[in-house]
Amino acid sequence: MSIAVTTWSLEQVSPADQLPAAAPDGDVRIVRAEVPSPEFSRYLYAAVGGDIRWTDRLGWTYAQWQEDLDRPGAETWVAYDRGTPAGYVQLDPQDDGVVEIVYFGLIPAFRGRRIGGHLLSHGVARAWDLADRWPGRAQTKRVWLHTCSKDGEHAMDNYLRRGFKLFDTKVEEEPDVTAPGPWPGAHSN
Repeated sequence: MSIAVTTWSLEQVSPADQLPAAAPDGDVRIVRAEVPSPEFSRYLYAAVGGDIRWTDRLGWTYAQWQEDLDRPGAETWVAYDRGTPAGYVQLDPQDDGVVEIVYFGLIPAFRGRRIGGHLLSHGVARAWDLADRWPGRAQTKRVWLHTCSKDGEHAMDNYLRRGFKLFDTKVEEEPDVTAPGPWPGAHSN
């Protein structure tokens, strides 16, 4: 079986496009994961995307995860709620000052608590100032991402409220895979 999946591509072409969200109440901190850790990255990927069919990287080897994390300019920023990982944003440096937000999301138990807008705002700001942390990298000229009809119901609205503009839409047939979840029996709030 297959399903029709709509993919929307969005972008910002100037730092002035950013529309930051307010910080959520409570002890929410966003910290860069500076030590490339395949174990931690795979945990974040599976915990955030398990209920929304993120499956493309589940079969990656340890070496593939390490190679992805070791690229100059690749960064992972993690939101913590009272010391517990709540979600992450992963920045992918590309040529000519382009940065893709390749992964962004929250672990299901942390959704709906205003952490997502705050984390996305922080990730977008870090995409725009990426060259400040990576000597020799061109200044960021464009930040882009894609979301699809399999993602969380509030994803597109969050991107638009953060100042992203739609630049492309595609519909493709994909195999209808079962969402693996972080593990059987896990649930969201």
